[in-house]
Amino acid sequence: MKILGIVLLVVGLLGLAYFGYQAWQDSESFNVLGVDVAVSKADWMPVIVSALVAVLGYVLSRVKR
Repeated sequence: MKILGIVLLVVGLLGLAYFGYQAWQDSESFNVLGVDVAVSKADWMPVIVSALVAVLGYVLSRVKR
């Protein structure tokens, strides 16, 4: 169970980094009255799923057996 947790944690963190970078690249910023405003056109579902997989992996890696 601990090995599965570590694998899920690593996969979740890699997905979080990759999809987070993609979401960051899909945002546009513009200036309104001297204030930078960022608008994101990204799909946040892969980022959320990756974060949940990482949390699940962390929890499973901490299970004592």
